[in-house]
Amino acid sequence: MATEPGDEVQEDLLSSVTDISLVRHLLADLHDDLLGKIQRFRFLNDLGERDGRQSMLFGGQLVYNAWMEARSSFVHGNYVATVLLCQSLVENLLAAFLHGGLLETLPNRVRFDETLQRCLATNVIDEQDQADLKQLVDLRNPLTHFRSVDDERNLDRRSITTGRYASDILSRDAWFAISVVSRVIGKAPFRLDDVTAV
Repeated sequence: MATEPGDEVQEDLLSSVTDISLVRHLLADLHDDLLGKIQRFRFLNDLGERDGRQSMLFGGQLVYNAWMEARSSFVHGNYVATVLLCQSLVENLLAAFLHGGLLETLPNRVRFDETLQRCLATNVIDEQDQADLKQLVDLRNPLTHFRSVDDERNLDRRSITTGRYASDILSRDAWFAISVVSRVIGKAPFRLDDVTAV
C-alpha cells in the first residue's frame, strides 16, 4: 500500500504516533478557540501600545521568561498558568528593582508584603497597584496551596457561590493578572522610553 509523503511510520521507542498525526492534533488545537486567541493577543498588543513596549525587566532571565510565558499562556487560554506566572513575575520584578537600584537592602528571602510596602514607600507603585497586587496574590494562593471546598477562595466554591463556570472565573482572573502586571511594567521606573538621552 502506497503512503503519502510525510505519512511514513515514525520509528520511536516511546511512541507509535506518526509526526503527521501529531501535526493534525496540533492544527486542531490551534483551531480551537482561534477567535479567543486572536482577541487575547490583540489585547496584549494594545496593552503594549498603551504601556510602552520598551521596559527594563529587573530580575534577569526568571522575570523575562515569566513574562514571555505568561503572555503565551494567556493567549493560548492557559489561565491557571497565567495567574501563577504573573504573580511570580511581579514579585521578582519589584524585589529585583529595589535591590538592583540600590534603593533598599533586602534580605535574601523577602516576603512579598514587605516588598510591596517598600515599593509603596519609594513611589515605585501606588496604593491602587498595591491593592491589585494583593488581589493577585489572593488569586494565586488557592491555585498553589490546597483549599478545601469550604474555603471561599477554593475555585469550586467560587463557582458554586457565583453560579459561573470555573473556566469563566479562571479566564477573568487571568485577564486581571495580565492587566495588572502589564500596568506595573509600564510604570515610569521600568520604562526605557521615559529616559531622556544626555
